[in-house]
Order: sequence, then C-alpha cells, then structure tokens
Amino acid sequence: MSAPAVRWGILGAGGIAHKLADAVSSYTESSVLAVGSRNQGKAQAFADEMGIPTAYGSYEELVSDPEIDVVYVATPHSHHHEHALLAIEAGKNVLCEKAFTQNAAQAREVVAAARAKGVFLMEAMWTRHLPHVHAIRELIARGEIGDVVSVQADHGQLLTHVERMWNPALAGGALLDLGIYPIAFAHDILGVPDRISASGRLRDTGVDGQVSMVFDYPTAQAILTSTMEARTPNVALVSGTEGFIEVHDTFYTPTAFTVTRRDGTSWTYDGDVPNGFQYEAAEVARRVTAGDTESPLMTLDQSVEIMEMMDEIRSQIGLVFPNEE
Repeated sequence: MSAPAVRWGILGAGGIAHKLADAVSSYTESSVLAVGSRNQGKAQAFADEMGIPTAYGSYEELVSDPEIDVVYVATPHSHHHEHALLAIEAGKNVLCEKAFTQNAAQAREVVAAARAKGVFLMEAMWTRHLPHVHAIRELIARGEIGDVVSVQADHGQLLTHVERMWNPALAGGALLDLGIYPIAFAHDILGVPDRISASGRLRDTGVDGQVSMVFDYPTAQAILTSTMEARTPNVALVSGTEGFIEVHDTFYTPTAFTVTRRDGTSWTYDGDVPNGFQYEAAEVARRVTAGDTESPLMTLDQSVEIMEMMDEIRSQIGLVFPNEE
C-alpha cells in the first residue's frame, strides 16, 4: 500500500489475470482501468466480475488507451512475445507473465524493443518479490547457513484437465508453465550454471509431461523437478555448510520456511499473506513512477538468462513447438 498509484490495463482475460486484478484492487493503491480480450463478451464479463470500468474487444484498443500506465500481458506463453511487442510499440510500460516468452530469441527481441522505446519492462516472476524470498536472500547473504552447496526444488501439479497445458501450439507442457519456478528459484540463489543436464518425457501431443534437471556450479548443484501429471510436495531446500533452509509448500507462493543450523537450533519465518501478486505490482508501480526501465529484483538480462537455460533444457529433451519447426 506504500507504493505509488499507477493505472493498469490487463491484456488477456484468463485465470491468472483475475489474480493480478484482485491483487492490484485489493492490496495496492493502484487501479485497473481496463481489460482487453479478442472477445468483447469475455472482456465485459471479466470487467463486470472484477469491477473494471472499461472492456475492450481487442488488444490494440487496450494498448492505445492513453489513460493506462502499465499493461499486464496475461495471455499464453505462445503469445507473450507478440503481445509484449504490441504494448511496447504503443509506448506502454509492461509486466509480462512468466515464462517471459517462448524462447530466448523472442526474449532478446522483446528486451531490445523495450530498451529502444525507453519503457519499463519486467517478467512477472512474482516469487522474487514475496516476503519469504526476500528473507531467504537476506539470511544467505549474512552467512546464516554458510556457503550454499545444494538447492533442491520441485513443482508438480495434476493438470490433465487443463487443455492449454497439452497444446503445443500454445507452448504447453510442464517446463514453461511449472518448471520455470524451480529454475528461477535456483537462478535467484546460484545464478547461471556452468552445465545443465536434463531428462524429460514427451507426451503424445508433443509437449513435456515432466522434466528433471541438474545444474552444476563451481561449488554447488541444483536438483530440480517438474511434472504436470501429479501433485508433488512443492517444497524447496537450500543447504549450506552451516545449516539448511526448508521452504514449505508451496515454495514459490507466500509461505513459511524453517532454518536449521548445524548445531541443531532452528527457527521459522512465516511469510503467509493473501494473494501475493501485489508485491510485484507494487514493484512495478515504484519503478515506473521513478522513471526506471527495469527492476533489480528481476532484471531483463536475468529473464533472458532463464530463457536461455530453458532453451538448453528443451534441446536436451527434444521439445520443439510448431512455430519453431
């Protein structure tokens, strides 16, 4: 609530857009002025449900609205590149849902466009802005668990009923939608690995049902798993020479963690808060108001790095989307 107020437009009227709209309206001083969809009826229904004043039946109308300060791109991964470029070309600041784009080449193009236009751009990796993740970064930085030697994280959801997840034309599959969370968590703590080893299982539709990864660093490893065929514990573990951090279910959402020192002493941090998207929305508001073009919490170079890492994983497991063939 301490962040400045900005005016949001939401591009896409799906489930995740509802969460951002609720976060902005309920937990920040900002407001959502408009929503855009390719279907006027869908946009109007979204606007009516969320109390948004304006509904547009096209994305072009949304990004052309002079009252909007920031556009939130909430369409499927397959369209992030196109829609982020559309908003940037219109001179809008952009928060683009994760995964940032479909591949690293698209990510670099979007970043270059934003930098050329001088507008703010950030990937909506909401986990990086959550209270418990801030606390984890701080305790690692002060040496509470010593030198980090291992990161483990898993993300699995039973999504056999979600059609878009199984559709390669929408860049479906476990990696881009679910696996990005463990990957981004490891990247946040350890950075870019020297080597990636990945094994995945492609399903009949051509998307990955599950994927397992090992990231090698000079003095550490990250072991990461993701599946859309089962609900897994969704926890994370960061181990160091002086202790370890157990991040509770669900590690990438507002949650608690427990620190256990080598001497057996422990303490718990409770970071449970409602929604959680308000923290990334507040960061956008602060940066846009200050005239910044990116956030140090999720830089554009970091988003490109993560996409490059996922490109390498995709190469190893043979995951290719139709528009890349």
